[in-house]
Amino acid sequence: MSTFQSILQKYWGYPKFRPLQEEIIESVASGKDTLGLMPTGGGKSVTFQVYSLSKPGICLVITPLISLMKDQVENLQKRGIRAMAIHSGLTRQEVKLAFDSAAWGDYKFLYLSPERIATDRFKDRLSQMEVNLIAVDEAHCISQWGYDFRPSYLRIKELRDLLPNVPVLALTATATPKVVKDIQERLNFKAENALQKSFFRENLTYLVREREDKMQYLLQSVLRAKGTGIVYVRSRKLTKEIADYLRQNRVSADFYHAGLSAASRTLKQENWKSGKTRVIVATNAFGMGIDKSDVRFVIHMGPPDSPEAYFQEAGRAGRDEKRAFAVLIAAKSDQLALKKQVEKAFPPVDVIKRVYQALGNYFQLAIGYGKDQILDFKIGDFASRYSMQIQLVLSSLKILQREGYLELTEELDNPSRVHFIVNRDELYKFQVANANFDGFIKLLLRSYSGLFTNYVSIDEDLLAKRGNIQLDAVHRFLSHLSSNRIIHYIPRKKTPFIIFNKERLEVERLKISKENYTDRKNDYKGRIDAMLNYSFGKLKCRSQILLEYFGEKTSVRCGKCDICMEQNQLGLSQLELDKMGEQLENLLLEPCPFEELIFKLDKNEDELISVIRWMIDNGKIVHRIDNCLEWVKE
Repeated sequence: MSTFQSILQKYWGYPKFRPLQEEIIESVASGKDTLGLMPTGGGKSVTFQVYSLSKPGICLVITPLISLMKDQVENLQKRGIRAMAIHSGLTRQEVKLAFDSAAWGDYKFLYLSPERIATDRFKDRLSQMEVNLIAVDEAHCISQWGYDFRPSYLRIKELRDLLPNVPVLALTATATPKVVKDIQERLNFKAENALQKSFFRENLTYLVREREDKMQYLLQSVLRAKGTGIVYVRSRKLTKEIADYLRQNRVSADFYHAGLSAASRTLKQENWKSGKTRVIVATNAFGMGIDKSDVRFVIHMGPPDSPEAYFQEAGRAGRDEKRAFAVLIAAKSDQLALKKQVEKAFPPVDVIKRVYQALGNYFQLAIGYGKDQILDFKIGDFASRYSMQIQLVLSSLKILQREGYLELTEELDNPSRVHFIVNRDELYKFQVANANFDGFIKLLLRSYSGLFTNYVSIDEDLLAKRGNIQLDAVHRFLSHLSSNRIIHYIPRKKTPFIIFNKERLEVERLKISKENYTDRKNDYKGRIDAMLNYSFGKLKCRSQILLEYFGEKTSVRCGKCDICMEQNQLGLSQLELDKMGEQLENLLLEPCPFEELIFKLDKNEDELISVIRWMIDNGKIVHRIDNCLEWVKE
């Protein structure tokens, strides 16, 4: 058994690696910069975790999502592996202590949000760390052409200069060939080295159903299906409405979105993962870091705005490699809604500037000030105060983010934290002098370890139960101890943050570039067109459409999607059908009677009738009132 397999067995309990995992680890072990492309659920994080555990030193993990960062840290800690995360939700003192601990070698994995790389404190401490690997998760975020580009990711290149001999492992589940090349260039790979597992999912059946009554079809599908599933919708409001509808019809269902409290989200996740809840109805906030292998179906109540998003979400079905279904329920109205999304995602430039101006006023930042400030941002309050739609505000902030003016973090539910800022001798003296605090201090020390060396997350409700005291009393004890400088107490806070990367500018000096506006808008239109082609196309295998989008041009028909099942009835291969379709398109640019077609094509009449009937049913050919056939021009 290799060293890598021994580590996998010891910490994860798996006897062998999944496809491509070991090849990626061995590539990094040979000192090569490596880009690993693996579908959702392929076990990307295991690659850098196993490699780093095989070497002395610490692994730096760059990831954009604080929630994903926290999930991975918790999962590592459960396995007895020392890991920590540094992100925008931490106080200055917490960040200092965390970097100190990493420099002293107390941790094996240090998760960082990309904006941290540029800070002086990080650079000072980095020179004292023995770094064995730079892992870049969600690596498509570094590409201008990635579907979730984040300018802060461009700072990762600075690590290459500071750590020239440390290999880079970049990982992503979704990248087109253009993005694959761009990732490697932007990370200064010494040589191109992309290891890719085919995106083909043999066990996953893709189905598209055009239905105006989506709810009725959803209910029928869920009642027919076996096992647990996910239903994806575009709005928070719909999650509850659809979950209620399913429950009313005897389906065990619940809803999930980012606006719920952390405790509520955790409970809903656990109920679904354990099988207590059969169906979870969610926005795209659900799924990141949730490893449930036996999901039998994923249903989308309408197409998302890119094949990348659809592939990632649909790919959460059937990770155990048993048969599963990815179903998209589409309606004609979805076409118009998706096309309107382009204008919502790219507001006029004068609107973007108005949002920037209002943001400066909201935070009371003077011109020339604000650089590197991290500020709580209540988007609902902001939108209400300046009479703006939340969608418009979010879209404007994303464009300002692409230009590098600011960063908007996701909504973060940070638990309360406590750190003792006195030593044990000083604490004992305080307890003797303040007997009324003695019992609570002992309760705190019994309930949590590590309070003298670092900030520790605490649960006030749990302390109240264990101490048999009121919750208000817990808050009073913590506040008094903090004001007496015995502890530093940071109460729980739930909010996203705005980070100003540059000082506030006069709005006239604000530049919105063609690259970040017009080019990105055209790119976004292309993604939507590709998604519409998948959702409403009638002639090509669903799996082939997705695989070709991701650069797999020689893929074969899956044989089981809705398109393939219809084509199977014709008894023709995809090649034969494509060839006949091209011939028909050329011949029917001008209307033509059926008898002429038989003569011109020299085909079996029954076969030709079947193909034409199929193309009429699927909207490619019309049978005119004068009995001529005509190709439908797109």
